[in-house]
Amino acid sequence: PFQVVGGKVKKPGKRGRKPAKIDLKAKLERSRQSARECRARKKLRYQYLEELVSSRERAICALREELEMYKQWCVAMDQGKIPSEIKALLTGEEQGKAQQNSTKLAKAMKTEANSSNP
Repeated sequence: PFQVVGGKVKKPGKRGRKPAKIDLKAKLERSRQSARECRARKKLRYQYLEELVSSRERAICALREELEMYKQWCVAMDQGKIPSEIKALLTGEEQGKAQQNSTKLAKAMKTEANSSNP
């Protein structure tokens, strides 16, 4: 019944795993369940991609509008006109710089006052 080959005992019969007697109905049900899960994953993936595409399209539209606004500003400045939005930006920056300068001055005065007091 047993063969000795190269010092190892070999059992007669087939090599590898023996095919288990799998219930055909259970196998089919597992296959159907796997297919359902695959379809659900695919559906979710496509929904995610569609949402991603639509958000990118909205971003592109917003950027195109912004670009068009800048083009109109350039055309106006070429004609010697300064758009009101740019004036507001410039005056806002000047006000911001003035506030920064006054803040720096106040800090400098505080540090001088603190250093002069013993």
